[in-house]
Amino acid sequence: MAKNRRHDIEDSTFGIRHLQCFLLFCGLSVAYALRVNLSVAIVAMTDSNSTNPDFTEYNWTEKTKSLLLSSFFWGYVVTQVPAGSLARKFGGKVMLLYGILICSLGAVLTPLAADIGDWKLVCALRVIQGLSQGVVFPSTHTILSKWAPVDERGTLGTYCYAGSQFGTVIMLASSGLLASSSLGWPSIFYISGSVGLVWVAAWILWGASSPNDFKSISNEEKKLIETSLGQNVENDDNKKTVKTPWGKFFTSMPFLVLILVHSTHNWGFWTLLTEIPSYMKNVLGMDIKSNALLSALPYLVMCLLSFAFSAISSLLSKRQCIPLGASRKLFNSIGHWIPMISLIGLAYVAANQTNLAIVLLTITVGINAATYLGFQVNHIDLSPNFAGILMGITNCAANIMSIIAPLIVGFIVTNEKNPDQWRIIFFIAAFFYFFGNLLFIIFGKTNVQPWNDPETMHLSRKRNSTQLESQH
Repeated sequence: MAKNRRHDIEDSTFGIRHLQCFLLFCGLSVAYALRVNLSVAIVAMTDSNSTNPDFTEYNWTEKTKSLLLSSFFWGYVVTQVPAGSLARKFGGKVMLLYGILICSLGAVLTPLAADIGDWKLVCALRVIQGLSQGVVFPSTHTILSKWAPVDERGTLGTYCYAGSQFGTVIMLASSGLLASSSLGWPSIFYISGSVGLVWVAAWILWGASSPNDFKSISNEEKKLIETSLGQNVENDDNKKTVKTPWGKFFTSMPFLVLILVHSTHNWGFWTLLTEIPSYMKNVLGMDIKSNALLSALPYLVMCLLSFAFSAISSLLSKRQCIPLGASRKLFNSIGHWIPMISLIGLAYVAANQTNLAIVLLTITVGINAATYLGFQVNHIDLSPNFAGILMGITNCAANIMSIIAPLIVGFIVTNEKNPDQWRIIFFIAAFFYFFGNLLFIIFGKTNVQPWNDPETMHLSRKRNSTQLESQH
Protein backbone atom coordinates (compact mmCIF):
# COMPACT_ATOMS: atom_id res chain seq x y z
CA MET A 1 0.00 0.00 0.00
CA ALA A 2 2.85 2.36 0.90
CA LYS A 3 4.45 1.66 -2.43
CA ASN A 4 1.27 2.55 -4.34
CA ARG A 5 0.89 5.75 -2.35
CA ARG A 6 4.47 6.65 -3.14
CA HIS A 7 3.87 6.29 -6.87
CA ASP A 8 0.69 8.35 -6.56
CA ILE A 9 2.75 11.17 -5.08
CA GLU A 10 5.38 10.80 -7.81
CA ASP A 11 3.01 10.63 -10.77
CA SER A 12 0.14 12.96 -9.93
CA THR A 13 1.81 15.83 -8.09
CA PHE A 14 4.12 18.58 -9.24
CA GLY A 15 6.16 18.65 -6.06
CA ILE A 16 8.61 21.14 -4.59
CA ARG A 17 11.46 18.93 -5.83
CA HIS A 18 10.15 19.44 -9.36
CA LEU A 19 9.99 23.20 -8.77
CA GLN A 20 13.65 23.13 -7.71
CA CYS A 21 14.56 21.19 -10.85
CA PHE A 22 12.68 23.66 -13.04
CA LEU A 23 14.55 26.54 -11.41
CA LEU A 24 17.85 24.68 -11.90
CA PHE A 25 16.92 24.04 -15.55
CA CYS A 26 16.35 27.78 -16.01
CA GLY A 27 19.53 28.60 -14.09
CA LEU A 28 21.66 26.33 -16.27
CA SER A 29 19.98 27.77 -19.38
CA VAL A 30 21.01 31.25 -18.23
CA ALA A 31 24.51 30.05 -17.30
CA TYR A 32 25.17 28.58 -20.75
CA ALA A 33 23.64 31.57 -22.53
CA LEU A 34 26.07 33.76 -20.58
CA ARG A 35 28.89 31.37 -21.44
CA VAL A 36 28.36 31.37 -25.21
CA ASN A 37 27.15 34.96 -25.70
CA LEU A 38 30.64 36.24 -26.54
CA SER A 39 31.20 33.38 -29.00
CA VAL A 40 28.33 34.64 -31.14
CA ALA A 41 28.68 38.38 -30.41
CA ILE A 42 32.36 38.58 -31.28
CA VAL A 43 31.57 38.13 -34.99
CA ALA A 44 29.43 41.28 -34.98
CA MET A 45 31.88 43.13 -32.71
CA THR A 46 34.71 42.66 -35.22
CA ASP A 47 32.67 43.02 -38.44
CA SER A 48 29.92 45.62 -38.16
CA ASN A 49 29.03 45.25 -41.84
CA SER A 50 27.79 41.72 -41.16
CA THR A 51 25.08 43.02 -38.81
CA ASN A 52 24.22 46.60 -37.72
CA PRO A 53 26.95 49.05 -38.83
CA ASP A 54 25.81 51.74 -36.37
CA PHE A 55 27.72 50.18 -33.48
CA THR A 56 31.41 50.16 -32.60
CA GLU A 57 33.64 47.76 -34.50
CA TYR A 58 36.82 46.43 -32.89
CA ASN A 59 39.92 45.59 -34.87
CA TRP A 60 40.83 42.43 -32.98
CA THR A 61 43.19 39.87 -34.51
CA GLU A 62 42.37 36.15 -34.63
CA LYS A 63 44.87 35.62 -31.82
CA THR A 64 43.09 38.22 -29.66
CA LYS A 65 39.69 36.67 -30.39
CA SER A 66 40.97 33.21 -29.44
CA LEU A 67 42.38 34.67 -26.23
CA LEU A 68 39.02 36.25 -25.37
CA LEU A 69 37.07 33.07 -26.10
CA SER A 70 39.36 30.91 -23.96
CA SER A 71 39.68 33.35 -21.04
CA PHE A 72 36.36 32.23 -19.54
CA PHE A 73 37.74 28.74 -18.97
CA TRP A 74 40.86 30.01 -17.16
CA GLY A 75 38.64 31.12 -14.32
CA TYR A 76 36.14 28.28 -14.73
CA VAL A 77 38.72 25.56 -13.99
CA VAL A 78 40.11 27.35 -10.91
CA THR A 79 36.91 27.42 -8.81
CA GLN A 80 35.60 23.91 -9.52
CA VAL A 81 37.10 22.08 -6.53
CA PRO A 82 36.68 24.80 -3.86
CA ALA A 83 33.11 25.37 -5.10
CA GLY A 84 32.08 21.87 -4.05
CA SER A 85 33.37 22.41 -0.50
CA LEU A 86 31.77 25.85 -0.27
CA ALA A 87 28.42 24.54 -1.54
CA ARG A 88 28.53 21.80 1.07
CA LYS A 89 29.34 24.28 3.84
CA PHE A 90 27.08 27.21 2.95
CA GLY A 91 24.44 25.44 0.85
CA GLY A 92 24.05 25.05 -2.89
CA LYS A 93 21.47 27.84 -3.08
CA VAL A 94 23.84 30.56 -1.86
CA MET A 95 26.74 29.52 -4.09
CA LEU A 96 24.58 29.19 -7.21
CA LEU A 97 22.94 32.54 -6.44
CA TYR A 98 26.22 34.45 -6.25
CA GLY A 99 27.73 32.56 -9.18
CA ILE A 100 25.01 33.51 -11.65
CA LEU A 101 24.55 36.99 -10.14
CA ILE A 102 28.21 37.91 -10.71
CA CYS A 103 28.22 36.36 -14.19
CA SER A 104 25.01 38.22 -15.16
CA LEU A 105 26.41 41.56 -13.97
CA GLY A 106 29.57 40.81 -15.94
CA ALA A 107 27.51 40.30 -19.11
CA VAL A 108 25.65 43.60 -18.64
CA LEU A 109 28.99 45.40 -18.17
CA THR A 110 30.72 43.81 -21.19
CA PRO A 111 29.83 46.53 -23.79
CA LEU A 112 31.06 49.22 -21.38
CA ALA A 113 34.24 47.24 -20.69
CA ALA A 114 34.94 46.96 -24.42
CA ASP A 115 34.36 50.70 -24.84
CA ILE A 116 36.65 51.89 -22.05
CA GLY A 117 39.24 49.12 -21.84
CA ASP A 118 39.18 47.38 -25.24
CA TRP A 119 39.90 43.64 -25.34
CA LYS A 120 42.07 43.63 -22.18
CA LEU A 121 39.21 44.68 -19.89
CA VAL A 122 36.79 42.32 -21.68
CA CYS A 123 39.30 39.51 -21.12
CA ALA A 124 39.53 40.31 -17.40
CA LEU A 125 35.73 40.38 -17.17
CA ARG A 126 35.47 36.97 -18.87
CA VAL A 127 37.95 35.49 -16.38
CA ILE A 128 35.76 36.79 -13.52
CA GLN A 129 32.68 35.34 -15.21
CA GLY A 130 34.47 31.99 -15.52
CA LEU A 131 35.42 32.09 -11.83
CA SER A 132 31.79 32.76 -10.90
CA GLN A 133 30.44 29.97 -13.13
CA GLY A 134 32.88 27.47 -11.69
CA VAL A 135 30.40 27.03 -8.82
CA VAL A 136 27.45 26.12 -11.06
CA PHE A 137 27.86 22.37 -11.58
CA PRO A 138 29.18 21.53 -8.08
CA SER A 139 26.34 23.56 -6.52
CA THR A 140 23.73 21.92 -8.77
CA HIS A 141 25.00 18.47 -7.82
CA THR A 142 24.94 19.41 -4.14
CA ILE A 143 21.32 20.57 -4.42
CA LEU A 144 20.27 17.47 -6.37
CA SER A 145 21.86 15.22 -3.75
CA LYS A 146 19.43 16.71 -1.19
CA TRP A 147 16.29 16.86 -3.34
CA ALA A 148 16.29 13.87 -5.69
CA PRO A 149 15.02 10.49 -4.43
CA VAL A 150 17.35 7.69 -5.50
CA ASP A 151 15.07 6.24 -8.21
CA GLU A 152 14.38 9.74 -9.64
CA ARG A 153 18.00 10.88 -9.55
CA GLY A 154 18.77 10.27 -13.21
CA THR A 155 15.47 11.73 -14.40
CA LEU A 156 15.58 14.90 -12.29
CA GLY A 157 19.29 15.36 -12.99
CA THR A 158 18.64 15.12 -16.72
CA TYR A 159 15.84 17.69 -16.54
CA CYS A 160 18.19 20.10 -14.79
CA TYR A 161 21.20 19.63 -17.06
CA ALA A 162 19.11 19.80 -20.24
CA GLY A 163 19.01 23.51 -19.46
CA SER A 164 22.62 23.85 -20.58
CA GLN A 165 21.69 22.79 -24.12
CA PHE A 166 18.46 24.81 -24.10
CA GLY A 167 20.34 27.97 -23.17
CA THR A 168 22.89 27.34 -25.92
CA VAL A 169 20.14 26.83 -28.53
CA ILE A 170 18.31 30.01 -27.54
CA MET A 171 21.51 32.08 -27.57
CA LEU A 172 22.71 30.76 -30.94
CA ALA A 173 19.29 31.12 -32.54
CA SER A 174 18.59 34.66 -31.28
CA SER A 175 22.02 36.28 -31.37
CA GLY A 176 22.01 37.00 -35.09
CA LEU A 177 18.61 38.68 -34.86
CA LEU A 178 19.68 40.75 -31.87
CA ALA A 179 22.95 41.87 -33.48
CA SER A 180 21.12 42.90 -36.67
CA SER A 181 18.36 44.75 -34.79
CA SER A 182 18.31 48.45 -33.89
CA LEU A 183 19.79 47.48 -30.50
CA GLY A 184 22.92 46.03 -32.13
CA TRP A 185 25.44 43.58 -30.70
CA PRO A 186 25.42 45.12 -27.17
CA SER A 187 21.87 43.81 -26.79
CA ILE A 188 23.22 40.23 -26.78
CA PHE A 189 24.97 41.02 -23.48
CA TYR A 190 22.26 43.28 -22.04
CA ILE A 191 19.44 40.82 -22.63
CA SER A 192 21.27 37.65 -21.52
CA GLY A 193 22.56 39.46 -18.41
CA SER A 194 19.11 40.87 -17.58
CA VAL A 195 17.48 37.45 -17.91
CA GLY A 196 20.13 36.17 -15.51
CA LEU A 197 19.21 38.86 -12.97
CA VAL A 198 15.51 37.91 -13.28
CA TRP A 199 16.45 34.29 -12.57
CA VAL A 200 18.44 35.41 -9.50
CA ALA A 201 15.32 37.12 -8.13
CA ALA A 202 13.23 33.97 -8.71
CA TRP A 203 15.91 31.81 -7.08
CA ILE A 204 15.96 34.04 -3.99
CA LEU A 205 12.18 33.64 -3.66
CA TRP A 206 11.72 29.94 -4.41
CA GLY A 207 15.11 28.22 -4.41
CA ALA A 208 16.20 26.00 -1.51
CA SER A 209 19.33 24.00 -0.72
CA SER A 210 17.36 21.12 0.83
CA PRO A 211 13.80 20.11 1.78
CA ASN A 212 14.48 21.36 5.33
CA ASP A 213 15.00 24.87 3.92
CA PHE A 214 11.63 24.99 2.14
CA LYS A 215 8.95 25.69 4.75
CA SER A 216 5.85 24.94 2.66
CA ILE A 217 6.90 21.50 1.40
CA SER A 218 4.28 18.84 2.19
CA ASN A 219 5.04 16.26 4.84
CA GLU A 220 4.39 13.49 2.29
CA GLU A 221 6.95 14.77 -0.18
CA LYS A 222 9.53 15.51 2.49
CA LYS A 223 9.11 12.00 3.90
CA LEU A 224 9.34 10.49 0.41
CA ILE A 225 12.71 12.21 -0.16
CA GLU A 226 14.10 11.48 3.30
CA THR A 227 13.01 7.83 3.19
CA SER A 228 14.63 7.33 -0.20
CA LEU A 229 17.91 8.97 0.81
CA GLY A 230 17.86 7.16 4.17
CA GLN A 231 20.95 7.57 6.32
CA ASN A 232 23.27 8.40 3.42
CA VAL A 233 22.85 12.17 3.69
CA GLU A 234 24.06 14.13 6.71
CA ASN A 235 21.89 16.59 8.53
CA ASP A 236 22.76 20.29 8.35
CA ASP A 237 24.53 20.32 11.74
CA ASN A 238 26.89 17.42 11.02
CA LYS A 239 27.97 18.57 7.57
CA LYS A 240 29.75 21.61 9.04
CA THR A 241 31.90 19.56 11.43
CA VAL A 242 32.73 16.38 9.49
CA LYS A 243 36.02 16.60 7.60
CA THR A 244 36.16 15.91 3.88
CA PRO A 245 37.95 12.56 3.28
CA TRP A 246 40.17 13.77 0.44
CA GLY A 247 42.51 10.79 0.69
CA LYS A 248 39.63 8.33 0.36
CA PHE A 249 38.43 10.05 -2.82
CA PHE A 250 41.70 9.46 -4.62
CA THR A 251 42.09 5.84 -3.50
CA SER A 252 38.56 4.89 -4.55
CA MET A 253 38.53 2.97 -7.83
CA PRO A 254 34.90 3.91 -8.75
CA PHE A 255 35.73 7.61 -8.30
CA LEU A 256 39.05 7.42 -10.18
CA VAL A 257 37.18 5.82 -13.07
CA LEU A 258 34.60 8.60 -12.85
CA ILE A 259 37.37 11.21 -13.22
CA LEU A 260 38.67 9.33 -16.23
CA VAL A 261 35.32 8.89 -18.01
CA HIS A 262 34.41 12.56 -17.44
CA SER A 263 37.78 13.59 -18.90
CA THR A 264 37.53 11.32 -21.95
CA HIS A 265 33.96 12.52 -22.51
CA ASN A 266 35.08 16.15 -22.55
CA TRP A 267 37.94 15.34 -24.90
CA GLY A 268 35.56 13.95 -27.49
CA PHE A 269 32.74 16.43 -26.91
CA TRP A 270 34.85 19.58 -27.00
CA THR A 271 37.06 18.40 -29.84
CA LEU A 272 33.87 18.01 -31.77
CA LEU A 273 32.26 21.32 -30.85
CA THR A 274 35.37 23.47 -31.27
CA GLU A 275 36.88 21.87 -34.36
CA ILE A 276 34.00 20.49 -36.44
CA PRO A 277 33.10 23.94 -37.86
CA SER A 278 36.66 24.30 -39.13
CA TYR A 279 36.60 20.77 -40.58
CA MET A 280 33.31 21.30 -42.38
CA LYS A 281 34.44 24.63 -43.80
CA ASN A 282 37.90 23.56 -44.98
CA VAL A 283 37.29 19.94 -45.99
CA LEU A 284 33.59 19.84 -46.86
CA GLY A 285 33.35 23.43 -48.10
CA MET A 286 30.43 24.57 -45.91
CA ASP A 287 30.51 27.35 -43.34
CA ILE A 288 28.39 26.06 -40.47
CA LYS A 289 29.19 29.08 -38.27
CA SER A 290 27.44 31.41 -40.70
CA ASN A 291 24.20 29.43 -40.40
CA ALA A 292 22.55 29.89 -37.00
CA LEU A 293 20.12 27.02 -37.60
CA LEU A 294 22.90 24.53 -38.36
CA SER A 295 24.90 25.77 -35.37
CA ALA A 296 21.95 25.30 -33.02
CA LEU A 297 20.62 22.02 -34.47
CA PRO A 298 22.97 19.57 -32.64
CA TYR A 299 22.25 21.30 -29.30
CA LEU A 300 18.52 21.29 -29.97
CA VAL A 301 18.57 17.56 -30.71
CA MET A 302 20.64 16.96 -27.58
CA CYS A 303 18.14 18.91 -25.48
CA LEU A 304 15.17 17.00 -26.91
CA LEU A 305 16.87 13.61 -26.62
CA SER A 306 17.74 14.28 -22.98
CA PHE A 307 14.00 14.35 -22.21
CA ALA A 308 13.40 11.25 -24.34
CA PHE A 309 16.15 9.28 -22.60
CA SER A 310 14.90 10.50 -19.23
CA ALA A 311 11.39 9.20 -19.99
CA ILE A 312 12.80 5.81 -21.02
CA SER A 313 14.91 5.64 -17.85
CA SER A 314 11.92 6.55 -15.69
CA LEU A 315 9.82 3.84 -17.34
CA LEU A 316 12.55 1.22 -16.82
CA SER A 317 12.90 2.26 -13.18
CA LYS A 318 9.16 2.10 -12.42
CA ARG A 319 8.83 -1.32 -14.01
CA GLN A 320 12.02 -2.44 -12.28
CA CYS A 321 13.32 -3.81 -15.59
CA ILE A 322 16.96 -3.04 -14.91
CA PRO A 323 19.16 -2.47 -11.83
CA LEU A 324 20.48 1.06 -11.23
CA GLY A 325 24.09 0.10 -11.99
CA ALA A 326 23.15 -1.54 -15.29
CA SER A 327 21.01 1.48 -16.20
CA ARG A 328 23.89 3.92 -15.62
CA LYS A 329 26.22 1.81 -17.78
CA LEU A 330 23.62 1.28 -20.51
CA PHE A 331 22.90 4.98 -20.98
CA ASN A 332 26.56 5.89 -20.69
CA SER A 333 27.36 3.37 -23.43
CA ILE A 334 24.66 4.87 -25.67
CA GLY A 335 26.05 8.35 -25.01
CA HIS A 336 29.65 7.36 -25.81
CA TRP A 337 29.76 4.44 -28.18
CA ILE A 338 27.15 5.62 -30.69
CA PRO A 339 28.99 8.99 -31.06
CA MET A 340 32.20 6.96 -31.38
CA ILE A 341 30.75 5.17 -34.43
CA SER A 342 29.36 8.35 -35.97
CA LEU A 343 32.70 10.13 -35.46
CA ILE A 344 34.48 7.41 -37.42
CA GLY A 345 31.80 7.69 -40.10
CA LEU A 346 32.27 11.47 -40.21
CA ALA A 347 35.97 10.96 -40.85
CA TYR A 348 35.17 9.20 -44.16
CA VAL A 349 32.46 11.53 -45.46
CA ALA A 350 33.22 12.80 -48.97
CA ALA A 351 33.27 16.51 -49.80
CA ASN A 352 29.99 16.28 -51.72
CA GLN A 353 28.11 14.51 -48.89
CA THR A 354 27.27 17.57 -46.79
CA ASN A 355 23.81 16.34 -45.79
CA LEU A 356 25.29 13.10 -44.46
CA ALA A 357 27.91 15.12 -42.57
CA ILE A 358 25.20 17.23 -40.89
CA VAL A 359 23.24 14.09 -39.90
CA LEU A 360 26.35 12.44 -38.43
CA LEU A 361 27.34 15.62 -36.61
CA THR A 362 23.85 15.98 -35.14
CA ILE A 363 23.83 12.32 -34.03
CA THR A 364 27.30 12.61 -32.51
CA VAL A 365 26.36 15.62 -30.39
CA GLY A 366 22.71 14.75 -29.76
CA ILE A 367 23.21 11.18 -28.50
CA ASN A 368 25.61 12.55 -25.88
CA ALA A 369 22.45 13.44 -23.94
CA ALA A 370 22.31 9.85 -22.70
CA THR A 371 25.36 10.53 -20.50
CA TYR A 372 23.14 12.67 -18.23
CA LEU A 373 21.73 9.32 -17.06
CA GLY A 374 25.19 7.75 -16.98
CA PHE A 375 28.38 9.10 -15.45
CA GLN A 376 27.05 12.64 -14.98
CA VAL A 377 24.90 11.69 -11.97
CA ASN A 378 27.22 8.97 -10.69
CA HIS A 379 28.84 11.43 -8.26
CA ILE A 380 25.57 11.48 -6.28
CA ASP A 381 25.33 7.67 -6.42
CA LEU A 382 28.79 7.28 -4.90
CA SER A 383 28.46 9.94 -2.22
CA PRO A 384 25.36 12.08 -1.63
CA ASN A 385 27.23 13.98 1.09
CA PHE A 386 30.18 14.96 -1.09
CA ALA A 387 28.55 14.98 -4.54
CA GLY A 388 29.33 18.65 -5.17
CA ILE A 389 32.99 18.20 -4.26
CA LEU A 390 33.28 15.11 -6.46
CA MET A 391 31.70 16.98 -9.37
CA GLY A 392 34.13 19.86 -8.82
CA ILE A 393 37.10 17.48 -9.00
CA THR A 394 35.97 15.60 -12.11
CA ASN A 395 34.78 18.75 -13.89
CA CYS A 396 38.11 20.45 -13.18
CA ALA A 397 40.04 17.53 -14.69
CA ALA A 398 37.61 17.30 -17.61
CA ASN A 399 37.89 21.00 -18.46
CA ILE A 400 41.67 20.79 -18.46
CA MET A 401 41.16 18.15 -21.15
CA SER A 402 38.90 20.61 -22.96
CA ILE A 403 41.81 23.04 -23.11
CA ILE A 404 44.38 20.43 -24.18
CA ALA A 405 42.26 18.81 -26.92
CA PRO A 406 42.19 21.83 -29.31
CA LEU A 407 45.96 22.27 -28.81
CA ILE A 408 46.49 18.67 -29.95
CA VAL A 409 44.35 19.38 -33.00
CA GLY A 410 46.57 22.35 -33.83
CA PHE A 411 49.65 20.15 -33.51
CA ILE A 412 48.34 17.36 -35.77
CA VAL A 413 46.34 19.34 -38.34
CA THR A 414 49.02 21.42 -40.05
CA ASN A 415 46.96 21.62 -43.26
CA GLU A 416 43.30 22.29 -42.51
CA LYS A 417 42.24 21.07 -45.97
CA ASN A 418 43.87 17.65 -45.53
CA PRO A 419 41.16 15.05 -44.68
CA ASP A 420 43.78 12.46 -43.64
CA GLN A 421 45.02 14.70 -40.81
CA TRP A 422 41.45 15.34 -39.64
CA ARG A 423 40.82 11.58 -39.71
CA ILE A 424 43.52 11.13 -37.05
CA ILE A 425 41.71 13.67 -34.83
CA PHE A 426 38.41 11.80 -35.18
CA PHE A 427 40.08 8.47 -34.43
CA ILE A 428 41.68 9.89 -31.26
CA ALA A 429 38.34 11.26 -30.05
CA ALA A 430 36.59 7.97 -30.89
CA PHE A 431 39.27 6.04 -28.96
CA PHE A 432 38.72 8.21 -25.88
CA TYR A 433 34.97 7.64 -26.08
CA PHE A 434 35.56 3.88 -26.33
CA PHE A 435 38.24 3.60 -23.65
CA GLY A 436 36.55 5.83 -21.03
CA ASN A 437 33.23 4.06 -21.28
CA LEU A 438 34.84 0.60 -21.26
CA LEU A 439 36.49 1.36 -17.92
CA PHE A 440 33.21 2.76 -16.59
CA ILE A 441 31.45 -0.49 -17.54
CA ILE A 442 34.14 -2.60 -15.83
CA PHE A 443 34.89 -0.57 -12.70
CA GLY A 444 31.99 1.88 -12.31
CA LYS A 445 29.77 1.50 -9.23
CA THR A 446 26.47 2.98 -8.09
CA ASN A 447 26.44 1.90 -4.44
CA VAL A 448 27.14 4.54 -1.78
CA GLN A 449 30.82 4.38 -0.82
CA PRO A 450 31.93 3.82 2.82
CA TRP A 451 33.71 7.20 2.90
CA ASN A 452 30.39 8.97 2.24
CA ASP A 453 29.92 9.07 6.03
CA PRO A 454 33.34 9.49 7.71
CA GLU A 455 31.83 9.42 11.22
CA THR A 456 30.19 6.03 10.65
CA MET A 457 33.40 4.73 9.08
CA HIS A 458 35.38 5.96 12.11
CA LEU A 459 32.98 4.30 14.57
CA SER A 460 33.09 1.07 12.56
CA ARG A 461 36.92 1.02 12.69
CA LYS A 462 36.81 1.75 16.42
CA ARG A 463 34.29 -1.05 17.00
CA ASN A 464 36.38 -3.53 14.97
CA SER A 465 39.50 -2.51 16.90
CA THR A 466 37.72 -3.08 20.24
CA GLN A 467 36.51 -6.50 19.09
CA LEU A 468 40.05 -7.42 17.99
CA GLU A 469 41.50 -6.38 21.35
CA SER A 470 38.89 -8.42 23.23
CA GLN A 471 39.82 -11.49 21.23
CA HIS A 472 43.41 -11.15 22.39
